Amino acid sequence: MPSIARKNLFHDRTRFAITLIGITFSVVLIFTTIGVYLGFMQDASFIMESIPADIWITSKNLQNFNFAWPISERKLDQVKEVKGVAEVEKMIHSWGVMKLFSGGTEQVEILGLDPEGPLGFPWPLAEGQPTDVKGGEFVIVDQSSVKRLGRLKVGDVREINDYRVKVVGLTRGLKSITTAPYVITSYDTAALFNPYFREPVFILVKTVPGQSVEEVAQRIREHVKDVDVYTQAGLSAKTRWYWTVATGMGMGFLLTAFVGFVVGMVVVSQTIYSSTIEHIREFGTLKAIGATNWTIYKIILEQAAVNAVIGFIVGLGLVLLIKKGYDALGIAMLIPPPLMGVVSVLTLAMCLSASIISIRKVRTLDPVMVFRV
Repeated sequence: MPSIARKNLFHDRTRFAITLIGITFSVVLIFTTIGVYLGFMQDASFIMESIPADIWITSKNLQNFNFAWPISERKLDQVKEVKGVAEVEKMIHSWGVMKLFSGGTEQVEILGLDPEGPLGFPWPLAEGQPTDVKGGEFVIVDQSSVKRLGRLKVGDVREINDYRVKVVGLTRGLKSITTAPYVITSYDTAALFNPYFREPVFILVKTVPGQSVEEVAQRIREHVKDVDVYTQAGLSAKTRWYWTVATGMGMGFLLTAFVGFVVGMVVVSQTIYSSTIEHIREFGTLKAIGATNWTIYKIILEQAAVNAVIGFIVGLGLVLLIKKGYDALGIAMLIPPPLMGVVSVLTLAMCLSASIISIRKVRTLDPVMVFRV
């Protein structure tokens, strides 16, 4: 037999539909806001987490990965002297302007490294080989850059900072958090593009197996002056912190998610309260025949819980459809299982919290009112 809570809930289908719309809207807004934020953070730290370097050495007082400044190449030899260092590689990260077929220009982020270096070439290729960038002014671009750079294919010739370059490969999934697409080339070619970035911007270190990465990093700090030394996780966290806090991006996402939570709570609170008022005489009758306040509280809380479960399931279904649209647009949106768990708990908490007003109304209900005309 259906419970009193479900009978009350499904009796007024219009009110029930309005409640579900409010909860679903809240769930979708929270999911998409946090999911897009997680996608942005993945893009922000993708380079650091994809390159298998245990330690990153950068210019002093680095704010985040995207705005590092060159350091002296002489530091390279100093790093090699440190106990626990197995392999050392240098990398350039700089900025340039690419000319488009349309005649316009687009800013690009340039990554210059040795594709045959000890750390290898960490990004999957859809076309071409990593070594194709060696021996000339050759570049590899990502398939996702088509929206900024126009449709590119292997063999195309473009200009970067007035240097003619040939596209020799295409990567998959190499997206930047900035609007500038990544362009990968050899270290020597990257040094040609920008006169201010002709020395390493990053020195990448692979530690000896079995050595503590933190201990090796501390030795480098003591031995090599005027640089910042980070573990891979440390630089990734610093970059994520910069984009989250320093730019205000995190606060914007958090505020949007909070608005979704509040909207859902207001809608559920209003509908549960109106349902409580509509059935107030029935609740009074229950109290008159001996039902405790907790018995009635459970009816109201069950209504809230049923609303939460159905609203969450509908909202999650819509979010998964929206995610496919985001993926088609090239926008990263992550919906990992832990996020599903957190949002489900938030949805339940939102609906149960919204029932507090109704519970307070029932608590002060006088069963004598049943006998009044």
